Amino acid sequence: MSTLVFFHAHPDDEASQTAGSMVLAAERGHRVVVVFATGGEHGTVPEDLAPGETVAQRRRAEAQASARVLGIARVAWLGYHDSGMTGWPQNTDPLSFVQASLDQAGGRLADILDEEDADVLVTYDWHGNYGHPDHVKVHRVAYRAAQLASHRPRVLEQTTNHDDMGRMAARAAALGIDLSFGEMLGDDGLPIGLPESEIGWRVDVSGVLDRKRAALAAHGSQSDTQWMLSMPLEAFGAWMGNEYYREEGRAGLMVDGWPFEEAEVQPPPS
Repeated sequence: MSTLVFFHAHPDDEASQTAGSMVLAAERGHRVVVVFATGGEHGTVPEDLAPGETVAQRRRAEAQASARVLGIARVAWLGYHDSGMTGWPQNTDPLSFVQASLDQAGGRLADILDEEDADVLVTYDWHGNYGHPDHVKVHRVAYRAAQLASHRPRVLEQTTNHDDMGRMAARAAALGIDLSFGEMLGDDGLPIGLPESEIGWRVDVSGVLDRKRAALAAHGSQSDTQWMLSMPLEAFGAWMGNEYYREEGRAGLMVDGWPFEEAEVQPPPS
């Protein structure tokens, strides 16, 4: 069996973006590790923080709870501070992830890859899905870490299917429902995700949506997860029932499949 390392920017990103794949991988017998670049210091401040408790401490505890739900074997932290959204003053914090050198941050992640003898490293697409500074940095750091690791893992990029978001918004609009996707632009004003033509795999996680919802619920302090959980079950399933991945250099149309094992990643015949 393989060791799969999922690299995320903040606690709760694993629940919303790769939770289904993590569950399925663990059920197949793979060792699943999640690494967080930051502690999510600039997320929602919960009203019930205990005296002396910080947002980062709460979010670390929530990440551990999510990991138990998903069957994750190890939770690791690179130790950087949340950089905040595009243009926030926190972007310039010298302790923030976005300010970290590629070699330093990549070296920290490479150490974990070597400790785990990782076979696969999962990161985000070049745009970090939606342009958040920390998400974009995750992409860059992951590729640097793969270069620095003693045994270079395969790198897969988790992404969002931009075309499918458009189709869902159109179907909802026909029913008089506004999904608030707007022009589907990210934090930096660029399109969210990737066009379907650039995506390699669609992974059906509809059979484990109960675990994905439970992982999101573990991050109950955060307003984003509360909003996702407030969606009707049918809408939640339509939005969260597939997870998408690409691999640099892999040609061919998007396929329904499982990208995490070498024997299953051969490009489709032309």
